[in-house]
Amino acid sequence: MKQTLGWFALALWTAALAVGQQSAVTRLDGSTISAAEIDATVTRLMKAAEVTGVGIAVFNQGKIAYMRAYGFRDKEKNLPLTNDSVMSAASLSKVAFTYLALQLVDQGVLDLDKPVYQDLPKPLPEYPNYADLANDPRYKLITARMLLSHTSGFANWRWFEDDRKLKIHFEPGSRYAYSGEGISLLQLVVETVTKAPLEELMQQRVFQPLGMSRTSMVWQDRFESDYANGYDEYGRSLGPLRQHKAGAAGSMSTTLADFSRFMQAVLDGRLLRPKTREQMLSPQIQVVSKRMFPTLSGETTGENKAIRLSSGLGWTLYWTPYGEAFSKGGHDDGWRHSTVCFDTPKTGIVIMTNSGNGEGIFEYLQEALLRNTFAPVAWENYTPYDKLPPRPPLSKHKQVAVDGKVLEQYVGRYSLPPNVIETVRREGDHLSVQESVDGADEPKQDLLPESETDFFSATADDTYTFERDSNGRVTAMILHADGKDISIKRIE
Repeated sequence: MKQTLGWFALALWTAALAVGQQSAVTRLDGSTISAAEIDATVTRLMKAAEVTGVGIAVFNQGKIAYMRAYGFRDKEKNLPLTNDSVMSAASLSKVAFTYLALQLVDQGVLDLDKPVYQDLPKPLPEYPNYADLANDPRYKLITARMLLSHTSGFANWRWFEDDRKLKIHFEPGSRYAYSGEGISLLQLVVETVTKAPLEELMQQRVFQPLGMSRTSMVWQDRFESDYANGYDEYGRSLGPLRQHKAGAAGSMSTTLADFSRFMQAVLDGRLLRPKTREQMLSPQIQVVSKRMFPTLSGETTGENKAIRLSSGLGWTLYWTPYGEAFSKGGHDDGWRHSTVCFDTPKTGIVIMTNSGNGEGIFEYLQEALLRNTFAPVAWENYTPYDKLPPRPPLSKHKQVAVDGKVLEQYVGRYSLPPNVIETVRREGDHLSVQESVDGADEPKQDLLPESETDFFSATADDTYTFERDSNGRVTAMILHADGKDISIKRIE
């Protein structure tokens, strides 16, 4: 209770700082909302939905009319979230990368409608990550336009497939299915045609020109002075997400202030030719899926026909009485973000949270701060916090003492093909596990022993069982998660 009161006091103190410092915000319908009303709305919703920290920026006529961070970047240390706190951008990375790709289109380096395999010096299946496509010639149909509009035919990520292999599920270009895999393929093409790594390209062509000094595709030492931890739905800290490998689909670290600069540039059309920006925000394909996720579901609907829901290049598009809106979300463990802007009035919002509960307040924030009641929140899988089913109780575990020599036997690297490595380390009286996907590290999880072979995560509902062969050698660990038992073989 003391911690809850401390959190609420901090939120109120943060809100008090905002009052009187910034003018009222004009909403889509012409009404206004004052700084005090914004603060009251945000703090109320945060408390009700148990959101650890949130940053809000609102645009009027293409300018930042209001910006404020609320709550904590580190709840355990009582450190407040700031406008300059570095957060994992998750899939907001994709629209920043889109900006880079379209600059290359402007310069004639990249052609939106040329099959991307033609830009590579060897056949696509000869690249290790794309060997699974060797017997499917449809890869030769895939263009940059398809990859940016999520019509490639790939799953979101291959590790969601039963056999964890990359597949083309439908004729490329024929339907919408959101895909991080598609963005990763375009990253390979971009790095190949420019002969430069993604981080260098993004810094030179996007971040530095826009003054995004605390943004990077890989973690920087300078971020250590002010960064946010991610928190799960139960308020457990997942730590910061320090990415060490640049991934166009989701590795970007940024801040509320920096990403708001980016959105201002998109509204202004900076760094892109007008015709290219127009293409970016033009419908490439109508979206008729019932939900955005799961991406390959065949369930369709006409519910979003009235708003002409469609995919642009990098952005989701829809139409309202206030004109065209372009939006993008970001979703990762402990991070939930959303941005939407209306192109004609140049009104919009950025919402960035370091909480697994963040999506529960998106609809209400848009309605209160923008008067935007047209967003396809059901399609986006944004369920308001007060309409969610009761949160399941956490599993109960009891930590026991295990001899250090036994713990040492589990230390090593474990592989889940094709591209996941789990590294197990000893941490005193327990273990830790850190997942790496294609070389990009996830936050480390502490594993606490409840027997000599069984361990439970300190920050998730996952449990692990270590297996031995007939000679007593540790050969695998079994991950028990989401009702599945996944065997991960030891490689060293």
